[in-house]
Amino acid sequence: MTIKKMNITHEQHDEFVKQHPNGDMLQLTKWAESKKLTGWYSRRIAVGDGEKITGVAQLLFKKVPKLPYTLCYISRGFVVDYKDETSVKVLFELSKEIARNEKSYAIKIDPDIEVDQSEGVLEYLTSLGFEHKGFEDGLSKKYIQPRMTMITKIDQPEEDLMQSFDKRNRSRVRNSLKRGTELVIGNRDDLKIFAKIMEETGERDNFLTRDVSYFENIYDHLHPDGDCELFLVKVVPDTVLKDLFKERDALLEEKEKLTNRRQTKKVVNQLNDADEKLGNFEKRIQEMEELKSRKPDGVYLSGGILIFSGKKSYYLYGASSNEYREFLPNHRMIIEMMRFAKEKGATKFDFGGTDNNPDQDHEHYGLWAFKRVWGTYLSEKIGEFDYVLNKPLYTAIEKVKPAVVTYKRKIEKKIKRN
Repeated sequence: MTIKKMNITHEQHDEFVKQHPNGDMLQLTKWAESKKLTGWYSRRIAVGDGEKITGVAQLLFKKVPKLPYTLCYISRGFVVDYKDETSVKVLFELSKEIARNEKSYAIKIDPDIEVDQSEGVLEYLTSLGFEHKGFEDGLSKKYIQPRMTMITKIDQPEEDLMQSFDKRNRSRVRNSLKRGTELVIGNRDDLKIFAKIMEETGERDNFLTRDVSYFENIYDHLHPDGDCELFLVKVVPDTVLKDLFKERDALLEEKEKLTNRRQTKKVVNQLNDADEKLGNFEKRIQEMEELKSRKPDGVYLSGGILIFSGKKSYYLYGASSNEYREFLPNHRMIIEMMRFAKEKGATKFDFGGTDNNPDQDHEHYGLWAFKRVWGTYLSEKIGEFDYVLNKPLYTAIEKVKPAVVTYKRKIEKKIKRN
C-alpha cells in the first residue's frame, strides 16, 4: 500500500480527529480558526492510500516578532497510528515542506500519546531528526501544552462514578445537588456572566484573565458543531427559601414532639440540638430574603466551558464567585458537566494540566489536590519534540531567551528578599 498526500475537506479532517484514539480538540479545524484572534494561522495535511485516510495534521503558524520567520506548531499532533511509520514519515515530510515555505525556524509537536502506550515512538521520532524536550513536570514552562493532565473515566454507571470520587468530595457532590441551586446551559450572551465570574476568580487566585471577546471567539467557532457548551450555576432565592421553610417546619414539628415527651437528659440534648439548628435555619432564611430583595432572580455562582472532540471532553475553563460558597456550585457544575458529556457519548472528562503529586508547598499543589478527588488518573503524555530548521534562530529563541528570563527572575527574587 502506497501512502501519499490526500486532499480532504475540513469536515473529513475533523471527523478523522474525532474518531481517532490519538485525536485531540487542538487538532479540530474550528479550534485553529479561533486562534486567528491571537495571531496564529493554519495549514492542514492528510495522508492515506488514496481512499482511506491514515493520518492528518493541522499546522499552526505564528510570526516571530520583528523577524520574517515563524514557529510551526502541530499541537497534539500528528494524529496517526505511530506504529504506521510510513504514514508518520509522509506526514513529517509534508510538514517540513510547508514549514520551510512559511520560513519556520522549527516544527514543534506534542502527540496525544501516553508514555505507557508509546513504545518505539520516541526512538522513531528521534531517528527522523526530532529533539525530545524530556520528561519534565506536567506544567513545566518548557512545554506549550501540559505534559500531564488529569482524566476521569465517565463511561460507567453514575453510582460507580460517584464511588470513584474521594470520600469527602463524594459527600460534597451529593450535598451540592440538594442545596437548591439551578443549572443553566448558557448561550452566547451568557458569556458576559461567565467572564465576570472569571474576573472575580482571577482577582482571588492572582492570575490574569481574558476579555469576554476571547470566550466569545471560542464559542462562535466551536458551538455551532456542538463542540462547545457553557455551564452556569446560580442560586435562586425562592427555590432555596421553599426548601428552607419545608425543612424548618419539619424541625419545628419534631421539636414540638420532643417538648411533649418526658424531659430526660437525652431529650433535653435533642431539644438543644433542634434549637441550634433552628437558629441556623433562621440565619439562612434571613440571608436568602435579603438576597431576594436585591436580586429576586438570583445570582450566578460558577461557570465552566466544556469542549468536545469525539469521545473526549475537556473542562477548558472554570470560574467561581466568592459569594455563597456553602452552596458548593463548582461541585454541582462539574457533576452536571460529566452527566452531559456522558449523554453526548464522551468516555473521558479531561480536567487539564497538572504536575504529578507535588509537595504541599508547591505552587501547583492546590490544582493537583482539586483535580485528584474526582476519580481521576494521571495521563502522562510522551512530551514535546522539536525539529530544528534554523539552528541559530532556534537557539536564540528556545534556549538563550528563556535562560535570560530565568536569570532575571532569580535576580528579582534576590532583590525582593534583600
